[in-house]
Amino acid sequence: MQHTSEAARHSPATRQWTLVATILASGVVFLDSTVVNLALPSIDRQLDAGLSGLQWIVDGYLVTLAALLILGGSLGDRHGRRRVMVIGLVGFGLASLACGLAPSLPWLVGARLVQGVAGALMVPGSLAILRATFPEGEARGRAIGQWSGWSGITTVVGPLLGGWLVDALSWRWIFFINVPIIALAVFMLARRVPESRDAAPAAPDWLGAATITLALAGIAYGLIEGPVAGWDSPLVVGGLVVGVVALALFLLVEARVRQPMVPLSLFGSRNFSAANLTTLGVYFGLYGATFFLVIYVQNVMGYSALIAGLMLAPISVMLLLFSPFLGRFAGRYGPRFFMAAGGLLCALGLLAFTQLEPGSSYWTGLLPPLLIFGLGLCSTVAPLTNTVVSSVPDRHSGLAAAFNNAVSRVAALLAIALLGVVVSVTFGSALEQRTVGLPLSAEERASLAEDPTGSADVAGLPAAVQRAVDDAYTAAFRRAMLVAALAAALGGGVAVVAVRDPAREQAPRRDAALRSRGRAPSK
Repeated sequence: MQHTSEAARHSPATRQWTLVATILASGVVFLDSTVVNLALPSIDRQLDAGLSGLQWIVDGYLVTLAALLILGGSLGDRHGRRRVMVIGLVGFGLASLACGLAPSLPWLVGARLVQGVAGALMVPGSLAILRATFPEGEARGRAIGQWSGWSGITTVVGPLLGGWLVDALSWRWIFFINVPIIALAVFMLARRVPESRDAAPAAPDWLGAATITLALAGIAYGLIEGPVAGWDSPLVVGGLVVGVVALALFLLVEARVRQPMVPLSLFGSRNFSAANLTTLGVYFGLYGATFFLVIYVQNVMGYSALIAGLMLAPISVMLLLFSPFLGRFAGRYGPRFFMAAGGLLCALGLLAFTQLEPGSSYWTGLLPPLLIFGLGLCSTVAPLTNTVVSSVPDRHSGLAAAFNNAVSRVAALLAIALLGVVVSVTFGSALEQRTVGLPLSAEERASLAEDPTGSADVAGLPAAVQRAVDDAYTAAFRRAMLVAALAAALGGGVAVVAVRDPAREQAPRRDAALRSRGRAPSK
């Protein structure tokens, strides 16, 4: 109510400046999330990253972003949303500059960790600022619709721009491009956007944020470094143990603190729990597929970064065009069917990727799975988000949306880490089988096996070695897509079993009310 009364005092010009500033601020995050994968093969060639290095470039960002996302929202509520977003933007800009200038892999991963922290301060702010600036009703709905539309456009344009920058200039420019956009957004926020904060904000849950960060970092470290250092490495075992223990401590902290980051009572809602499990499965498939697909089409099928970006465009276009339409249908008929069908369609699309081979054409090998997978996402995303928000009391709707956002980032983190294990193990085994009888020394065999990305240096080696590497990485990619398909199918299965349509949930309450009044329930 306070937001509505404050928003009514803002002039139309202020609201318009606010809308543009939040679109720019959000656009940087969306742009970054869509272009980094395209640059991975180029980064690998220049920094000799290997698969584990590429995993850290993405998962390093996701660890801090996912862990601190909800904390970032509470800091904005307490200290001022504009102030926290500006701090986040400046931090993201400096970290982007550091990424672009990175002389080595550790430098780049460190800068990505900082980017995630800054992103956690930025991401929750945009919608909160819009809600505080635009009055409740049609004006706010139109503003959020425009913000969502431009975010969708960014996901379409981002891969094309990123691919062109990688091919025409350097992978470093996918980070440098953030800086001028951030500078403009900071100027608008500082000069044109009013400050807003909650009158009685919750205290930040620092202990909860620390334990979940340690949990995600430990688990990610163990899964990524296990295939490299060995599963019996003390650091790998220690990382996994620390991660699991920290996760248990996080749950204990959230159950005991007075103002938890994630109130465990939210999981008392069947639809809330089910929708987040569906998110975990479907987004595991999405992020796992896009990470390894981009590497496969560039390193094995020979695509450029720009063509790889064009390849993914159908998914973004379908989401932009059809997701709102299917969301309206789900609102009318209930989300269960759409979420279940969406998860299963995503699984079918991922299964179709298991038929890819080095010589596959785009039109018959890549486009059909992309369209099936895209249709599944369209059917899932809007009903899922609406189910999460509507399944909790209104006072927790913002927190529920933020938690679901964090779950999608955790799904990405786990997908890249776990599927990396699948790819590494399968690649090593398949390469050993396919190089039997080839004139390779023990050192050459070991060198090839150390790089499960399909980009091993085979200069000076027989042509059959390149074919063996391509075939081995194809086998590894197919196995990863099979696991990703299973995760998406499980997400759809959870929706079938556990999600309840609102009309069905309301019917028993209505019938009980009718009985209490001495009337028969309707059939």
